[in-house]
Amino acid sequence: MVADDNPVVRAGLTALLTGREDITVVAEAADGREAYEATRTHRPDVVLLDVRMPGVDGISALPHLVGIAPVVMLTYSGESEIVQEALRRGAGGYLVHGEFTADQLVSAIRDIEQGRPHFTPTAAGALLSQLRRDTRPGATLPEGLGSASATPRNPTGISAPHISTSPTSAENLSQLQPDMAPSSSGWTGGRPAAPDRSGYQLSTREAEIMDLIASGMTNQQIAATCFISEKTVKNHINRIFAKLHSTSRSEAAAKWLGTAPVSGRGMR
Repeated sequence: MVADDNPVVRAGLTALLTGREDITVVAEAADGREAYEATRTHRPDVVLLDVRMPGVDGISALPHLVGIAPVVMLTYSGESEIVQEALRRGAGGYLVHGEFTADQLVSAIRDIEQGRPHFTPTAAGALLSQLRRDTRPGATLPEGLGSASATPRNPTGISAPHISTSPTSAENLSQLQPDMAPSSSGWTGGRPAAPDRSGYQLSTREAEIMDLIASGMTNQQIAATCFISEKTVKNHINRIFAKLHSTSRSEAAAKWLGTAPVSGRGMR
């Protein structure tokens, strides 16, 4: 089952996967609520789920889907916080568009169906970053490990730090709700709280292109996604940079995503 709010992406994925003799796309969905209903009805072996969708987004729908079928996130969203939250909520894999070939996607789907996790480089990097942040030197280790008195198996005598992960309690949600009260962690309805972008005054098309820039897409990829020329993309980007008072893609993305330092944003 393919869930993505972009009909072009859904059609492309469906066409690509339908040509494989062992894969059949049994349903499509445009948001998290449709994804839940389609998964409940068709009981697919694997769900491909986008992160950002209108109404009920993929992160919010995820806990409801994983109890029915394995889910792999298939999205342009490669932010570390989103990757980590998706995995906490039960995703069996995380694939970022532009980081895999058609054959690699098919292999990932087969892996997820067999219970083997699959991640593209951006998602794997986010996991590694989280593990390093969670590393607690000096934490209690099983007896005989990391102790100066223990017989060292490494002649250097250097002990490895303990990596600790905290179990996540199961979510008890009886129904899908697109809107939830903001949490102290900055998540709203299962997704990061949206930054205030009202001051930028981007047009609908400019905002769409800025979302794609923030996801890491190149001008060529943006042109293909939006069905416009690369020259038109460049013209849009020039106007976007002017409105965001930015001189680079990274600076514009940081402001758009709300991760830029307040003193350096120049406007709200």
